[in-house]
Amino acid sequence: MRVLVTGGAGFLGSHLCERLIELGDEVLCIDNLFTGTRSNIEGLLKNPRFEFIRHDIIDPFKAEVDQIYNLACPASPVHYQHNAIKTIKTSVIGSINCLGLAKRLNARILQASTSEVYGNPEVHPQPETYHGNVNPIGIRACYDEGKRCAETLFFDYHRQNKVDIRVIRIFNTYGPRMAINDGRVVSNFIVQALRGDDITIYGEGTQTRSFCFVDDLIEGMIRMMNQDQTLGPVNVGNPSEFTVLQLAEEVIRLSQSKSKIIHKPLPSDDPLQRRPDISLAKKHLKWEPKIQLEEGLKKTIAYFKMLLK
Repeated sequence: MRVLVTGGAGFLGSHLCERLIELGDEVLCIDNLFTGTRSNIEGLLKNPRFEFIRHDIIDPFKAEVDQIYNLACPASPVHYQHNAIKTIKTSVIGSINCLGLAKRLNARILQASTSEVYGNPEVHPQPETYHGNVNPIGIRACYDEGKRCAETLFFDYHRQNKVDIRVIRIFNTYGPRMAINDGRVVSNFIVQALRGDDITIYGEGTQTRSFCFVDDLIEGMIRMMNQDQTLGPVNVGNPSEFTVLQLAEEVIRLSQSKSKIIHKPLPSDDPLQRRPDISLAKKHLKWEPKIQLEEGLKKTIAYFKMLLK
């Protein structure tokens, strides 16, 4: 098949492009390189089945493809708050452009949504039936509400125009090719530990997260695209739950760092709990994560060691 991946030079997008090429597909990668980088797709550029176009999906575009994965959107608070209006435009106008293309081509389209649609959840773990607890005017709303609106658009295009959609909700994912400066907790802790800097925890570190290694996530995403049992949304993430303090201690141990842990005030609207209910993924995708935190952290630490040489 010929497959379009928007945001294909980003952390997740580049891993997806690589996997699709391995599966024998032709891949058209579109990215404006705001948070994605050429180095993420360097190994694919000479492959005759891979094509890269630098383009912002806020602007209309045309392509001839069989499937579309819409991953375009800055996903870390540092990046999506840098230009909040641009972030929400990417989720809303970008989705409209992608859905219009899917409608014209009669192509299946998958939206990479996020666990952030649940906001600071009052239900734990979070099932897909939970409608969330989001602050619509907070500093995270450009991303949270942008992704919620994108889901609305996907289901309305399906109901009104019969567009063949799939929607997954991605929970915290980590692994090689995360950006050094993306402000996400795993990359932050690893970089600080490898440099011997103090490890910064916001609040007491009792807030919980569930960390999914990138290879597992990509497997779930591809399975979601290629099944016919459900349109979604389907949670894709690792249900093993850790406090942020536990993560910091594990990173220090595995990197053999002498870093000390320091505490800073908790940012506005930072979720206190995050853990997916993956019952639907198990049922419809026959998927659950295989790589647990220690193994995944070792691979990620090795990547950042190479990067920081």
